[in-house]
Amino acid sequence: MAALRAAFRSALYTEETQAVNALLAAVQLSQADRTRMVAQASRFVSRTRARKGERGVLEVFLQEYGLSSDEGIALLCLAEALLRVPDAQTADNLIAEKLRSGAWSAHRSQSDSTVVNAATRALMLSSGIVALDTRLSGQDNGLLRSLVNRLGEPVVRAATRQAMKIMGNEFVLGRTIEEALDKAQQTHCVASFDMLGEGARTAADAQRYFESYSRSIDVTAAAARGDVYAAHGVSVKLSALHPRYDYANQTRVLREMLPRLRRLALQACAGGISMTIDAEEAARLDLSLEFIEALARDRELAHWQGLGLAVQCYSKRAPALLDWLIALGRDTGRRFMLRLVKGAYWDTEIKRAQELGVAGYPVFTRKMSTDLCYLACARKALAHPEVFYPQFATHNAHTIAGVLQMAGERRDFEFQRLHGMGELLYSAVRDQVPDLPQVRVYAPVGAHRDLLAYLVRRLLENGANSSFVNRFMDERTAIERLVEDPVARILSLPSLPNPKIPLPCALYEGASAEAPCGQDINAENPFLSDNLSTRRNSTGLDLNDPQETAALLAKLGALKNRQWAAGPIVSGAVTGRGRLAITNPADHTDIVGHVWDATSADLDRALDAAVSNYAAWDAQGAEARAAVLERAADALEAGRERFLSLLVREAGKTVDDALAECREAVDFCRYYAQQARCRFGAAHLLPGPTGEQNLYSLHGRGAFVCISPWNFPLAIFLGQVTAALAAGNAVLAKPAEQTPLIAAEAIELLHRAGVPYDVLHLLPGTGEMVGAALVADERIAGAALTGSTATAKLIAKTLAARRGAIIPLIAETGGQNAMFVDSTALPEQVVDDVVRSAFHSAGQRCSALRVLYLQDEVADGIIEMLTGAMDELSVGDPGLLSTDVGPVIDEPARKALLAHVEALQAEGRLLHVSRLGEACARGTFVAPHLFEIDSIRRLEQEHFGPLLHVVRFRLRDLEKHLAQLRATGFGLTLGVHTRIEAMSRRIFDASMAGNVYVNRNMIGAVVGVQPFGGHGLSGTGPKAGGPLYLPRFAAERVLSVNTAATGGNITLLRLGDD
Repeated sequence: MAALRAAFRSALYTEETQAVNALLAAVQLSQADRTRMVAQASRFVSRTRARKGERGVLEVFLQEYGLSSDEGIALLCLAEALLRVPDAQTADNLIAEKLRSGAWSAHRSQSDSTVVNAATRALMLSSGIVALDTRLSGQDNGLLRSLVNRLGEPVVRAATRQAMKIMGNEFVLGRTIEEALDKAQQTHCVASFDMLGEGARTAADAQRYFESYSRSIDVTAAAARGDVYAAHGVSVKLSALHPRYDYANQTRVLREMLPRLRRLALQACAGGISMTIDAEEAARLDLSLEFIEALARDRELAHWQGLGLAVQCYSKRAPALLDWLIALGRDTGRRFMLRLVKGAYWDTEIKRAQELGVAGYPVFTRKMSTDLCYLACARKALAHPEVFYPQFATHNAHTIAGVLQMAGERRDFEFQRLHGMGELLYSAVRDQVPDLPQVRVYAPVGAHRDLLAYLVRRLLENGANSSFVNRFMDERTAIERLVEDPVARILSLPSLPNPKIPLPCALYEGASAEAPCGQDINAENPFLSDNLSTRRNSTGLDLNDPQETAALLAKLGALKNRQWAAGPIVSGAVTGRGRLAITNPADHTDIVGHVWDATSADLDRALDAAVSNYAAWDAQGAEARAAVLERAADALEAGRERFLSLLVREAGKTVDDALAECREAVDFCRYYAQQARCRFGAAHLLPGPTGEQNLYSLHGRGAFVCISPWNFPLAIFLGQVTAALAAGNAVLAKPAEQTPLIAAEAIELLHRAGVPYDVLHLLPGTGEMVGAALVADERIAGAALTGSTATAKLIAKTLAARRGAIIPLIAETGGQNAMFVDSTALPEQVVDDVVRSAFHSAGQRCSALRVLYLQDEVADGIIEMLTGAMDELSVGDPGLLSTDVGPVIDEPARKALLAHVEALQAEGRLLHVSRLGEACARGTFVAPHLFEIDSIRRLEQEHFGPLLHVVRFRLRDLEKHLAQLRATGFGLTLGVHTRIEAMSRRIFDASMAGNVYVNRNMIGAVVGVQPFGGHGLSGTGPKAGGPLYLPRFAAERVLSVNTAATGGNITLLRLGDD
């Protein structure tokens, strides 16, 4: 069992060519078999098309409104959001925006379905009123416009909601389990009931879902007839039963959730029905197997044959998962109900792998490879009837034909279809295969408001033009194309992985028509064209992968007691070590190392060396400097455990934050190396009159002072330093007083990579002694700072007062960062993003969320969910994977935050506070706090920690709140959660923020993707990790040569008369 589990885990990011070749060998289908499958599938499609008028309403909807059309997208957006919007004004805004995007009249009376035509008429009526209102808005026709406004909006609202409800009624079997059961009995179908809803965010959510599942099992069991294979069943989503259902919290989740799941299983067992554990995201699959194995080995469930699970065949791990299940079934004498599906999170898995920077994808990048994997898994399932009762969930005619071909005369399995879809297909199949096995209906149950995210997911899966469901009734699509043999198609491909989806490591290796999925770069845009140069993405690590995580934690464990040392590094020599102890902010008894501050003599020698040697470094050229930075990036990746350990112990970073920071540092090295090649290489010839040559070039300025913060002691430190180096400067690096050990390791790494000793110097110490002396010195040629606004102003004043050259200051400071949430936003997504933006990293990010604006109509519900989510946060040892919030950096920071807490608490503004664990007593911890205030004007400064302030707003007052936000003078980051594009654009246009994030969290800007920096009190610009950053470190020069003066204008003489 252990070896099979290890093989399953190793298959997570298997190279795709290897994985597909293994499937080709495993599927065991002869040419004759495959020919028969195609022929039979063709007959299934022909018969279905001949009965076109019998299609279900939902399938007609998908046919009429394909998701490649504007109307289909508009319907998707409306279906996802409209029914949860409580206020009329926001609903009207959403409806108007989406309906304007569609040509609804083109669909009038086009469908064979009266229901679909009725919905189309409702949408036509709505869009017509919206269009009339739009036309009248520019005319002086007050009476008519008033009539449309008063009568039109309620009509539009009602008509559009009705169209959404028509879709919902067809897609959901029942709003309650009783209603669903009644409908199933009326239609004589066997169902697997799915209680719809998002995953739990709070303990209350989990309890509510548990009670819903429990009641559904009881009601379903009461109506059960026959064995588990003939009876209705219930599907359970594990993420609904615990708010922290993830690998990092595995110990807690198993302890708290397994008893609940076991109770549900015992209920199903006693009632003689099945309970199937639904498939979810790839990151949760390994954890789900812990629960499946526990139930399989439970003695009280030993004789129950209703334990089921869904397996997604787009997963590269699917065949290995079946191997493990076979061994588990044999070991326990159990027969599993095995639901094979293609998979419903494909786009999410692709994006997540790209964001993580892992070796590959957990899913296949071609649909035909998924089809092949499905057939291979079907073959394996059918080969082990003692272990599996196979349930083939598919709407694909070729897949159905393939299963029947491989099964031969056997019928000890079933097919499954989604309620509202596939009914006609299976009826047509039964016309030709009278002994077709049972077809179970996967039946969504729940209120329309709760099903919408689920509905959208199914539409995306089954409605896209590449999907069989969308195309098989379209007479314009040839049957041969629909039922192509996946084996033959795969064997004909020049590349088994999809070349349009680059591997995560190659995400930034230039744009081409062959790779639109990874990036969309406009080569004609002068600000982006430099990005076309190749750079490798930083290598990440999947902390949900038990094998990789165990290896990482073992390496970190070996370093946990190491003591480090740092001191001034001047021309490669460490001038002193070990005077001041550096302690772990999470545990002050843990001495991480010691530091020796730089003296005035150290500063003087470093300045002399930097000024004397920068020119030689600049003269090496951009290519040589870029190569050094790329070697540094490679070395940082190769030895990242040292930096991860220091980030956790010296800076109090959680493991995932530390990993992200290491990746950001690597990205800075490679991005600035690439930018140097493009911008600092050969001189650029500028346009001008004939007979002269004008060459533009960038060069180093001299000695740059780089003053970095403690909150990103590796990424920002290296970002500043490598930018200055890439531009051809020498660097005097002054790290934060709290984190000099990380800085020392980074400087030594750069020296080993090839940065000359006399060009790069480390000068630890206080701002008053080291920083102030450096920026006041006439020998420096520029300064870069990330820190407080007050410090930036002080440095600017010092630079202005000093004698000598006028030099640049590049400053990135703080922000009073806000997020606006309107009533169209999905509450679960909002809470996820708010928790991450406000509380992760202990709120110690420049980009962290400080003020949350909630539309009044939804504020209570979101606050309730948010406070519940805060109760689930783990505050404590950042070295534990399960920790969400680590310490604040030191005691002065803690005291300043607690002073603000006490002030607002005294005013009665505290809404909620998270719990601190016992281990927090040894460190400088501040629990996440949630306050309610009436205006951002109550905040006189940024509070740099896990403190969040809520402001309620009415839609009519939005401009007032935006004006108050601008009046703070800060403009760093801003978040928006809305399904109305015009709303996000309105807020973007009205804000000063340098980085605006829509429907996502507002932290973690990626180098070269989301260049980071703000305006006003938030910094000088240009943005770090952006195309304009490196030139700010440079001196611009132009060489203008009159070429005609040395022998005539040769260019003109050679033109000729042709």
